Amino acid sequence: MCGIVGLFLKDPALEPELGKHLAVMLETMTARGPDSAGFAVYGAGAPDRIKITLRTPALFDVESFGLALASSLGADVDLVRRDTHIVVSVPGSAVESARAAIRELAPELSLSSIGAHMELYKDVGLPADVAKRFDLSGMSGTHGIGHTRMATESAVTTAGAHPFSTGKDQCLVHNGSLSNHNQLRRRLIREGISFSTENDTEVAAGYLSWRLAEGDSLGDALEASLNDLDGFYTFVVGTDTGFGVLRDPIACKHAVMAETDQYVAFGTEYRALSSLPGIEKARIFEPDPATVYFWDRAA
Repeated sequence: MCGIVGLFLKDPALEPELGKHLAVMLETMTARGPDSAGFAVYGAGAPDRIKITLRTPALFDVESFGLALASSLGADVDLVRRDTHIVVSVPGSAVESARAAIRELAPELSLSSIGAHMELYKDVGLPADVAKRFDLSGMSGTHGIGHTRMATESAVTTAGAHPFSTGKDQCLVHNGSLSNHNQLRRRLIREGISFSTENDTEVAAGYLSWRLAEGDSLGDALEASLNDLDGFYTFVVGTDTGFGVLRDPIACKHAVMAETDQYVAFGTEYRALSSLPGIEKARIFEPDPATVYFWDRAA
């Protein structure tokens, strides 16, 4: 039993408030997932720059690391620290060199995400505490997704918390359980997808990344997952321009959505949406089973 929230803004005037609304939604889902929490926020980004979000151990020397990384790359490197995470901004042309240098200079760091627009934060603890430590309420952006976890099949760790990201500006949160994730993991490894945990959700994220790399749209990738993923699940997926939702054909996991002229919102329960502006006038609906829902800012 976990909690999922998501918010996709149609109205740019709400972008400075994205984090504030997402933080409230996340905290509301505490009872469904008190073990750990996480969120991904999509912002404007900077031209020709890529953000690498990393998890750091305690007492990590961020300043020295930044200087060493800039020296190794021979390029401008910007670092922002948020509690146990750092966001490293590098030139787009230097991403692979930066990843190699990070592994060499600081192998104790864990990769959280890579993207031009996305930053991804997660940790063990109550959702309100996690949101406060990373200052979610102060973040702006176009869309974001979040997750509160009650662990049932794997340990309570930061690595096991959601969201999971296995591709540039891509992430996924999941409520449910996949029965064929070990078989699918082996197939995806042969296709070049790498994994850092034994969590079934990471396999789902890897599957979508593989389909997108093969040329599928997100909608096509989600449609294909209905044939390839076995189990009970609700997915909420983020990309650099979009926000998608999918429930399995039986749809036993709770889900509710709200749409207005200003936003589209998702919650495992309605109470996660109840504080949003204009919710009393929103179109409230339950997403249908085996049906892909997707909103794209580029459309």
